[in-house]
Amino acid sequence: MKKIPEVTLLFWVMKICATTLGETAGDLLAQTLNVGYGVSSLLLLGVFLVVLAAQLVVSRYIPALYWAVILATSTAGTTMSDYMDRTMGLGYATGSALLVTLLAVILGLWRLSEKTLSVSTITTRRGELFYWTAILFSNTLGTALGDYLADDSGLGFAGGALLIGSLLALVVLAYYFTCLSHVFLFWVAFVLTRPFGATFGDLLTKPVAKHGLGFGTQGSSLILFGLLAILVAYTSWRPNRRADLTNPRPL
Repeated sequence: MKKIPEVTLLFWVMKICATTLGETAGDLLAQTLNVGYGVSSLLLLGVFLVVLAAQLVVSRYIPALYWAVILATSTAGTTMSDYMDRTMGLGYATGSALLVTLLAVILGLWRLSEKTLSVSTITTRRGELFYWTAILFSNTLGTALGDYLADDSGLGFAGGALLIGSLLALVVLAYYFTCLSHVFLFWVAFVLTRPFGATFGDLLTKPVAKHGLGFGTQGSSLILFGLLAILVAYTSWRPNRRADLTNPRPL
């Protein structure tokens, strides 16, 4: 049962694109369309459950379906985090601390149950459920942490993105030049790409007067959706192209 893509550079590019789109699309629904964080969270969690059910049913990796689930966790995570931090009044720091604790518990239970957190060895339905639960909470955490860096820390959107980008660069160096566990580094990078997407998404959407690029939630979401769609189409085409080259059709 191979239902998760290979962890390559393209995977990380698509992950950052999907999580940034999740930030802008979540803000588009909750803020620009004025649906509200609570209602948006319920709607997006519903979408997440639908695409997750489809992902659990299939027996192979389908790029469009897999990245639809990733995008659903990102958009739902955005509105869930904002609901906790803003509507419930927990604040970014408290919300981040709570979500870090929940994510640690989920990863701990996964480790006890499956004996490993390696995504390349997921072969059971239970392992899949742990995987997607961890992703949902990591993406929710990323929004809270990104907002904390952008707003409360004083770094701003660009400063927050630069800090997270620097940490990601350190993770890459640790991967190639240290003996640290690659599974551990994968999850560190997976969590960090979410606040990077959150701060980068805010940088795209916020007006120039607030030190953003002024694309707005609609413009940013359209750009990111187009880019992600192109990358998904490429990953869907590449295996078929490789198979055609390996087994050419008779003339």
